[in-house]
Order: sequence, then C-alpha cells, then structure tokens
Amino acid sequence: MLLLSACGDAPSAAEQARPAPQPSPDQVVAEINGRKVTLKEVDDKWEEFDATERAKVTQLLYQNRRNMLGQLMGDILIEDAAKAAGMSADAYLQQESAKRAQPVSETDLIKFYNDVKDQVAGRSLEDLRVPMKAQIESDRALQARAQLVGELEKKASVKILLDPPRYTVAVAQDDPVRGDRSASVTIVEFSDYQCPFCSRVNPTLAKVLETYGNKVKIVFKDFPLPNHPQAPKAAEAAHCAAEQGKYWEMHDAMFANQRALEVPALKQYAAGLGLDAPKFNRCLDAGQYASKVAAGAELGEKLGVNSTPTLYINGRPVMGAQPFAVFKAVIDEELRRP
Repeated sequence: MLLLSACGDAPSAAEQARPAPQPSPDQVVAEINGRKVTLKEVDDKWEEFDATERAKVTQLLYQNRRNMLGQLMGDILIEDAAKAAGMSADAYLQQESAKRAQPVSETDLIKFYNDVKDQVAGRSLEDLRVPMKAQIESDRALQARAQLVGELEKKASVKILLDPPRYTVAVAQDDPVRGDRSASVTIVEFSDYQCPFCSRVNPTLAKVLETYGNKVKIVFKDFPLPNHPQAPKAAEAAHCAAEQGKYWEMHDAMFANQRALEVPALKQYAAGLGLDAPKFNRCLDAGQYASKVAAGAELGEKLGVNSTPTLYINGRPVMGAQPFAVFKAVIDEELRRP
C-alpha cells in the first residue's frame, strides 16, 4: 500500500521507474574514517583488478545507449518528415517503407528455407511458407526503415554528442605502421599470427586503407595468445625482418601460412623475401625482439585485451573480425569530429 505525504502527491509510475541521474567520476561514494572515496577511485580499482571485464561492461553500456539513440533519432526524423508531408508518422513510414522494401518472391523463400533447413527438424518448405514469409517481410521492413532514416539524416542537422568509451593506447616510435603516419585516424591492432580471426580481418583492414587513403593508419601490436605456442616466435620474426625493411612482407607471408610457423619455416619465408639469411637467423635465434613482443602483450593486458583481434580506432575498441561496415561507421564518426 502506498502512503501519501501530507504535503504532496504520490510520485507517478514513470517517476518511480525513472533511473537516477548518472553519477560523475568525482562523486563521493563512501567515507571511511573521514577518508572520502570517489567513483573514479572505484573505477580505477576495477580497472586494476579486472580490466577485461570493465572494458566489456563499459563497451556494452555504450553500445546499448548508442543503439537506442539511433532508434530515437530515427523516430524524430520520421516524425518531422511526416509532419512536413501532412501525414501521421505511422502512415508516412508505411508509405515510404513500401517504396523501399521488395516483395517476397518464391526465390527468396527457397533461399531462406535452404539456409535454415538443417534446423527445422525435417519440416518442408510448404510447412514453413507462412512464418518464413513473415520473417522476411519483417526483416525487409527494418531494412527499409534504416534506409529511410539514413536518407533523412543526410538532409537534416544531426549531431551525435554521446561520448564513446575511449582508451589511451601508447604507440612507440618503432611500432610498425601501415598508411600515413600523420593520419588523423589511428587503428591500433592487437593481433596473433596463429589466430584465424586475425587473418580474416586483414582483407577488411586492406579495404579500410584503400577506402580512406592518407586519413587512416594502422599500427600493429603483438598479442600472442597462450594457446598459440608458435605465435611469439612468429612475432619476433616480423621484427627481425623489419631490420631489413621487410616487416609487412614477413607479416603477410606468415598470415598466408598460419599452419606452418615453426622456426625453420620462418627462416624459409625470410629467405624467400630476399633477406640476408644469416643476419635474420641470428636475430631470431637470439630472441632479440622477445622483450618487444612481451611488451605488446603486457600493454594489451592492461587495456583489458583477452582475445584477438582487438582493435582501437582512435582509442575506441572494436573486438573481433568485424565486417567493413563496422569499421566504416566508427571511422566516419571520427573523421567528423571537430
């Protein structure tokens, strides 16, 4: 039972459900014997205790907020366009979506069925025709809305002021770089030569450089995973090749031959690249760059990296071999920053 105060009304359901304002880092969250503890201190301790988990939670919170901001932006743009057209938002969206969404064909249904038939316990296309058609129509309606919002956004005045999580990733003078060193967008990649997902992201990064030219540079950081015993020596081999100006050539050769990264194979790749073999072999056998490889892994651990590839675009984390569209969205946002 809700008790009413004598001097005011009971809070509405919306007011009761509304979350408290987000605290600032300087907010005092505890006092112990007169010693004040701020939220920033708590977060710093969390970072020290479990950087990986903190990075995940921070990124998840931002991504959900960003997704919902996108939904709100779309609603507002559609409402404004509908008002200008003298229509309700629902009617306007239905009209514009119909222009953009293709009707579902028999070919679409057959393709959909073939994609899922291993998961439908022997049911036939005819059994699933109605729900499959509904699913495709639903997906296309969402795609049509996204297309409409994208078109409206280009004509509108839109500023995204929600700050993404951003980390300071130290880049050393001798770190290998692809692209223009003075580029305004820096992608730092923590990678492992035995990691198949790292190999998969390489064509995407090549497309990034091709698309953005001197606006983007890629910095490579070694992060050999514990379950990849040949990755540390492979990373050393790339640095030994760098002594002779062939870092990226060695990098590419090893990713092209991920199943053969034993030391003899590394030496063969170096010879195939025309390197001074005795010099390269001495460098590799002596472990001349083992400490540099370890330093890359240590830096990644401090940032919370625990899988590869993990990339930071101007400090913004992108985890895994994401498609080009993911990189493009972040890079475009960074290029629009003042």
